[in-house]
Amino acid sequence: MKSLFIPKECNPEETRVALIPADAEKFVKAGWSVNVESSAGVKSGFADADYQKAGAKIVDAAFLKEAQFVASVGKPTKESIEARKPGSFHLSLLDPFNEKELLKDFAAHGVNAASFEMIPRSTIAQKMDVLSSQSNLAGYYAVIKAAETINKAIPMMMTPAGTISPLKFFIVGVGVAGLQAIATAKRLGGRVEAFDTRPVVEEQVKSLGAKFVKIDLGETGQTAQGYAKELTPEQIELQRKGMAKVCAQADVIITTAKVFGRKAPRIITAEMVSGMKPGSVIVDMAAESGGNVEGTVAGKEITTENGVLILGIKNLEGRIPASASQMFSANVRNFIEHFSTPEDGFKLDIENPILKSAVVVYDGKITDERFK
Repeated sequence: MKSLFIPKECNPEETRVALIPADAEKFVKAGWSVNVESSAGVKSGFADADYQKAGAKIVDAAFLKEAQFVASVGKPTKESIEARKPGSFHLSLLDPFNEKELLKDFAAHGVNAASFEMIPRSTIAQKMDVLSSQSNLAGYYAVIKAAETINKAIPMMMTPAGTISPLKFFIVGVGVAGLQAIATAKRLGGRVEAFDTRPVVEEQVKSLGAKFVKIDLGETGQTAQGYAKELTPEQIELQRKGMAKVCAQADVIITTAKVFGRKAPRIITAEMVSGMKPGSVIVDMAAESGGNVEGTVAGKEITTENGVLILGIKNLEGRIPASASQMFSANVRNFIEHFSTPEDGFKLDIENPILKSAVVVYDGKITDERFK
C-alpha cells in the first residue's frame, strides 16, 4: 500500500490538516503516490501549490472511491465511509468510546480503521502519539489566550511610576498540557503554582520553576498509561477544600484534566469560582468533554456574577493550526513509516503491539469488546 489520500476535514470548524507539504515531499521521494483534496490545507496556511511543489497531486473528493490509505485529523462522515472501497485503511482521531456507530459503519463496509487515541503510551510509540503532541500545543495556547484576555500585565515591572506585581497562575493537572502551560507562563514572567493528584510529578513542576501545591489526599497514584487514577468522593472533597485557597489568590487558572473516553472530572466548583478575584480568568481545557469547571460552556466565554471570566474554548490546538498541523503530520508520517517497507509501503500487521492497540476495525469486525 503506497497510495495516500488527504481529504478536506469533514468538520467545518477544524483548521488543521493531517499532512503538510514538507512531509508529503518525503513520501513522494520514498515512492508513494500522495493525493491531496483541493484546499485541504488552506486553513492551516498551506496552499494547493505548496503540495504540488512537493510532488503531490491535487484531486477532488471523488478520489476517495479509489483511495488505499486515508489520513485525516477528525472522524469521517457515514457517507464518506460508504464511498470507500473494501480493504482500504483509515487513520485519524476517532473517539471510539463515543462513536461506536461510526465503527460499525467501518466494519459494515470492510474499511480497516485505526484510532490515534488508542496509540499505546510506550517509548517506541511516542513519535506517533497525537494526543501528546496536540496537548502540548493546547497547553501553550491556553496561557497565550489567558494573557490576551486578562486586563493586567503578566511579569513583574519595576518602574519610576511604581511596581507591578507578577500575575499568579494556578495550573491544575500536570500532564503534557499542564507542563507546557507551566513553562509558557514562567517564560512570560508569571508566578506559577501547580497541582496534580500524582505526587510523582512534583519534581517536574519544580524543575520548571513553579511551586507544587501539596494537598494530602491519602493514597493516590497513576495508571499504567501514566494518567492520574480516579479519586474517591472523599478525596475529591479534600482536594476542593485545599484548592479553594489557591484559587482565591490566582489571577489565572488553567485546568487540564481531559480524560479520553470519559466525561471530564469536575474540579473547580461554583463556590470556588465565587471566591476568586473580579477580573480573574479561567481557561477550561476540558470544555468539550463536559468541563473541569462548574459553569463552563463549550465554545463560549462566560462571565460570572463576581466578574470571573470562564473560557470554554474548543479545539485549543486548532487556534494555532500551522504548528498543530506540523506536529500532527509528523505523527502521521511516523506511524506510516514505522509499519512500511521500501518495496511494499504500509503493511497492516495486526499482531504488532502498537497496531493491535490502535486498529479498532479490522477485516469487517470491531476489534475491541469495549467498542461493540
